[in-house]
Amino acid sequence: MVNVANLVTVARVGLALLTLALLWLPGDTYRWAAFGLTAFVIYSDALDGYLARKLNQVSKFGGKLDIAGDRVVEMAYWIAFACLGWIPVWIPFLFLVRGGFVDVIRAQAAEEGFTAFGAKTMMQTGWGKFLVSSNFSRFTYAVAKAAAFCLVIAAHTTGCAPTVIPQLAYFSVYFSCVFCVIRGLPVIFEGRHMINR
Repeated sequence: MVNVANLVTVARVGLALLTLALLWLPGDTYRWAAFGLTAFVIYSDALDGYLARKLNQVSKFGGKLDIAGDRVVEMAYWIAFACLGWIPVWIPFLFLVRGGFVDVIRAQAAEEGFTAFGAKTMMQTGWGKFLVSSNFSRFTYAVAKAAAFCLVIAAHTTGCAPTVIPQLAYFSVYFSCVFCVIRGLPVIFEGRHMINR
């Protein structure tokens, strides 16, 4: 039986890469197409989880694949923007380093029976649970990155360049950077005992 949710995850990564390729083509038409496809790529992140639950295809591998897909999509956007000179190159490195360390700590916690979120979360402190596991924090972080990806593309179109869109775009980018660090520190702090093993 085909796992539809996993196929959606893989297709989303492929679509994100094709979407980013449009940014190197000349003209606003391609940039607006990339803008619309980016919005769809972001929306489809929720679609795979919904389908997994609806079709009773939830699996540990599917959960890990979803996380990997999220990381690839996120890094692809940051790297593409840096290659185009639209954002400083330190931004992809920030997300890469934070994501790498957080993912390793979460993987070790999973081997010990803990999860990143939910009832069995590895986060033990109240502030850690709020900053990392709360729906508010996860939603805010997701919206900030979605806004950053879409607005950075829009900011580099002819019609939006002289408007407030570029300022909103870069506010979203730097807010995402700050929130990335804020959400990563509690994981590293609460997983620090793993470093001494």
